[in-house]
Amino acid sequence: MNISVLALDGVFDTGLATMLDVFGTANELAGMLASPPGRFATTVVGVSDTVHTGQGLQVPVVPMGSEARPDWLVIPAIGQKMPGPLGDALKRNDIAKATKGLRAAAEAGTRIGAACIGTFILAETGLLDRRPSTTTWWLAPMFRQRYPQVRLDAARMLINDGQFATAGAALGHIDLALMVIRQTSPELAALTAKYLIVDSRPLQSAYAIADHLAHSNPLVERFERWARGHLAVGFNLDEAAAALGASKRTLSRRVNDVLGKTPLSYFQDLRVEQAVHLLKTTSDSVDEIAAKVGYGDGVTLRNLLRRRLRKGVREIRAAN
Repeated sequence: MNISVLALDGVFDTGLATMLDVFGTANELAGMLASPPGRFATTVVGVSDTVHTGQGLQVPVVPMGSEARPDWLVIPAIGQKMPGPLGDALKRNDIAKATKGLRAAAEAGTRIGAACIGTFILAETGLLDRRPSTTTWWLAPMFRQRYPQVRLDAARMLINDGQFATAGAALGHIDLALMVIRQTSPELAALTAKYLIVDSRPLQSAYAIADHLAHSNPLVERFERWARGHLAVGFNLDEAAAALGASKRTLSRRVNDVLGKTPLSYFQDLRVEQAVHLLKTTSDSVDEIAAKVGYGDGVTLRNLLRRRLRKGVREIRAAN
């Protein structure tokens, strides 16, 4: 299988090296199988004569499009990790050239994968419009605002949607590389994961910091403070909007853009979060905790926690 790895200036060192190392490890381990698959031939491609990683290391590349048509073209992250610098980076000429090359590769039938912030580069092409995709969790609000046509599911670590695949934050590069290997040999992918000690992590939502997401928007941050102060009282959208000096429509839209859910759903999440915290850190009974987070009795809270647990299990199974 021929794999091109797109290295743009400032490429995330770990992402680039991880992908190359996973494919290299798979090649070394393939001989241990009774029926080894063909080798994974990797070529690092670029759109500039000189490419340096985010840490300043020079990367030898061949011009993108000059290589034989690859089976897969994968895009590691670039080094800009926060919205401001990333927005500036996406205006660069080399990224504009890369998006043209990616569209041409897609038209030729090449499968394309992107990991972490590399998903922004793939989304810039428009190829992800109306497709399910994921991205690095802390940039999900920026992704939703910049690419509203993409069906973003930032809870997932990996989404394989036929010709295109996207992976979540940082070490999602490993998940993407293993998925590519799995297309050829599930047995080799499993063996490679064992040698690299990579656990299955179908969801990145477990690692997401809700406070970080909420604080990325002033209105949503104020709504979070209002909600935490009203857990025991209950949720009322009219009251919340009035207290924050916003219309119901604006508040709902901002919360959905930043968190991917309705204000009520986020309010319920905060209730559960606080209930779980109190269960772990206090000796209060379930009934006492239920009253503190606004539920009439412990039965309601227990049923809600069970439903959330079952939902989490279903999401993990679906992602696998």
